[in-house]
Amino acid sequence: MDRIEAEPAIAIGDDPAMQVDADPAVEFDLSGYLLSRQAVVESHLERALMPRYPEKIFESMRYSLVSGGKRLRPVLCLAGCELGGGERELAIPTACALEMLHTASLIHDDLPAMDDDDYRRGKLANHKVFGEGMALLAGDALLSYALEFILLNTRRVPADRLLRVMQTLINRVGVSGLVGGQVVDVESEGRDDVDLATLEFIHSRKTGSLIDAAMVTGAILGGADEDTIARLSGYARRVGLAFQIVDDVLDVTSTRQQLGKTPRKDEKAHKATFPSLFGLEGSMRQARELVDEAKRELAPFGGRAVPLLAMADFVCTRTS
Repeated sequence: MDRIEAEPAIAIGDDPAMQVDADPAVEFDLSGYLLSRQAVVESHLERALMPRYPEKIFESMRYSLVSGGKRLRPVLCLAGCELGGGERELAIPTACALEMLHTASLIHDDLPAMDDDDYRRGKLANHKVFGEGMALLAGDALLSYALEFILLNTRRVPADRLLRVMQTLINRVGVSGLVGGQVVDVESEGRDDVDLATLEFIHSRKTGSLIDAAMVTGAILGGADEDTIARLSGYARRVGLAFQIVDDVLDVTSTRQQLGKTPRKDEKAHKATFPSLFGLEGSMRQARELVDEAKRELAPFGGRAVPLLAMADFVCTRTS
């Protein structure tokens, strides 16, 4: 395998002296926070894709877009905007677009040519309902519609900020982000020599790139300064990697009913995962260390960061 020019590795637990002290997120009502923001996102997503000719493609797009899910990326985008000093409404179009981009990636990921899964979020995968050709087109359509949706619906945001948001999303979805991670994932399938650097490259882009995009674009829309944007990006990169590590663990330990998709897919496809390299306990330990590092990035923000602190903890305690 050719050498991968990766970003600097994320140090895991390299400074034992910097531990997170009393956690202000402990008393925070994360469930209520998530539900309220998920409801906002859901209401806008429901209206974002009104069927028109050709009806079948809109039916396919809507089938996957409004099929539920944690809506983590949109919620992070709204949180980033608020922490950056902006009103939540400024980021709603971008938050919805992030869910469209994420949904497009899931539709494509489930195709037989990729991860080949029949289920997603507890329902039949898009291609099992609409056929492979229509599923491929639905994913493509969501990718382009997401960017158009931002341009048509964003209000009261300076043009230079909006342009930076668009550039950030295009970068994180393309070969420098999600697509690049997927390419290396496909190339690594069935190999027994995949090392930690390659695995981190895959996960930081397949999963982490859109989580990073959510935080960064939210902060940009909110008018955050460069230090705040950099700190939120550092938080997001670590949370994104931790999220995928936990995903790897859940793939081994959960049922299809819990996951909403087929478990043990990685093992059957002979993919390298964190559990295959470090075991279940070792993987969770690394995830928790990443979450602690992510939370330290937020130290300068004090109480304003409590929702993000709580969401970081949620990454390691979730069961689906």
